[in-house]
Amino acid sequence: MTGYAQLWGASPGAWAGAAAAWGGLTDPVERRRAGLGERAAALRDGWSGGAATAADGRLGAFRDELAGLLPAVLEIDQVLAEFAGRLRVAKARLADAVALADRTGVEIDRHGGAAGAGSAAAAVDQVAAALRDALALADAADRETAARLDELSAAARAGWTEPPPPGRPAAEADPAAVRAWWAGLTPAQRRWLTVHESGLVGRLDGVPVAARDQANRLLLAGHREALLAERRELLGRSPRGAWELAALRRVEEHLGGVDALAGRLAAERTPRPYLLGLDPRGDGRAIVALGNPDRADRVLTYVPGMTADLGDAPGELSRAGRVLARCATIAPGEETAAVLWLDYDAPDFLPEAARSTQATDAAPALHRFQEGLRATHEGPPARQTVLGHSYGSVVVGAAARDHGLGADALVFVGSPGVGVDRAEALRLPPGQVWSSTAPDDVIRLVEPPGQLAGRAVLAASPLATAVSLLRPSDHELWFGHDPSDPGFGGRTFPSGRYGHTGYWEPGNPALDGMARIVLGR
Repeated sequence: MTGYAQLWGASPGAWAGAAAAWGGLTDPVERRRAGLGERAAALRDGWSGGAATAADGRLGAFRDELAGLLPAVLEIDQVLAEFAGRLRVAKARLADAVALADRTGVEIDRHGGAAGAGSAAAAVDQVAAALRDALALADAADRETAARLDELSAAARAGWTEPPPPGRPAAEADPAAVRAWWAGLTPAQRRWLTVHESGLVGRLDGVPVAARDQANRLLLAGHREALLAERRELLGRSPRGAWELAALRRVEEHLGGVDALAGRLAAERTPRPYLLGLDPRGDGRAIVALGNPDRADRVLTYVPGMTADLGDAPGELSRAGRVLARCATIAPGEETAAVLWLDYDAPDFLPEAARSTQATDAAPALHRFQEGLRATHEGPPARQTVLGHSYGSVVVGAAARDHGLGADALVFVGSPGVGVDRAEALRLPPGQVWSSTAPDDVIRLVEPPGQLAGRAVLAASPLATAVSLLRPSDHELWFGHDPSDPGFGGRTFPSGRYGHTGYWEPGNPALDGMARIVLGR
């Protein structure tokens, strides 16, 4: 059992470092695996006969063993990183208990006992309960981590992988059915699928977050190589016209996004990121979680808006990270995770942004993703919050309106409307729809008919054309009633004057508002 002194002296950072070290083994294992493939190919070119066939088979077996090792290495990384995260939360709860003892005059001995001759019995009981809670969390994390590492140790002796039975869920299968299918497999069969069918495992809603992360990390190098090949092909064209130059810019931006995400995935930082989806085709798509949503008590899903693509994913992820960091500041003793959900084709141009087509197309995927988070979550259900910014709020609104959304709260910032005129049409309990619009957000500017002053303001705005598409009413926006208007029937929280993209700025009260909604406060 974890003791008071043991928890007080524990170092979450050391465990996070050990996790990153294990994760860092994937590159050398991949290089060794590729090297064996090259040697086998060279031997086949110059050696034939029975011995050559046997040698080729043996080299192939070595390569398969290394491939099977990859998800196990990543799994150890995950186990240790999650232990570090839970240990950090337990230490925060312990610090809160000690601070409470200081305020109430309760003394804590070196074994974690609470007493105080001059303190009220209620205060002593309160401090003792807080200490027990912190120690219980640390003890549970310790026991669970040990059990998971024991399972991996046993797998190393019995064999990392084995082929699963036939039959696979469809790409758009019900997440609950996917979860049941996955639960019916052995750990060795799951690792086999992670290695040999990474594309399937990485995209299926209903597969646990840890497995999706392993599969998508294994695909990452291939995605980068595909972009490099496309860049080489474009650079080889002569002459290069406008289309080729635009395509080259897109590839360069996507390469920058992939490299930045890869750097974040490899960094020795907490919370650990989980790569839940990546597709470099077209505008590019990415789903990245900070912290494990399957294990957190509170989970934020953030949907960005217009022009967001793979090149923007690192910056958009930092916005989700700022909300998560503020949650940790407000409630360091809570387990919270945040997800960037950029799994849709966001509008690139203003005429596209004036239509709801792309939001309607994205809605089923967002619905399915949230259902997947519900299906794979461990323990009591988490509090799920879905946040949409700008056109992302249209996506969130369409998903909630047309399909229902597995969420306990919806949050809209800088919204041009959410596709409904009343909050109850979003199918959430009363009081769980929130909105904020900055006083200087261009999204709220409407040109009153015949007023030149309004036209002058809009002409100076980068969103001038889009704003001109607003309906001629103070509370009617592109996509229905303004959710920040009291007449919409939702709840609002304040924002400072930070414009359309400044809701995540450190000094903006909107950042606190988003964090407190995620925490359920």
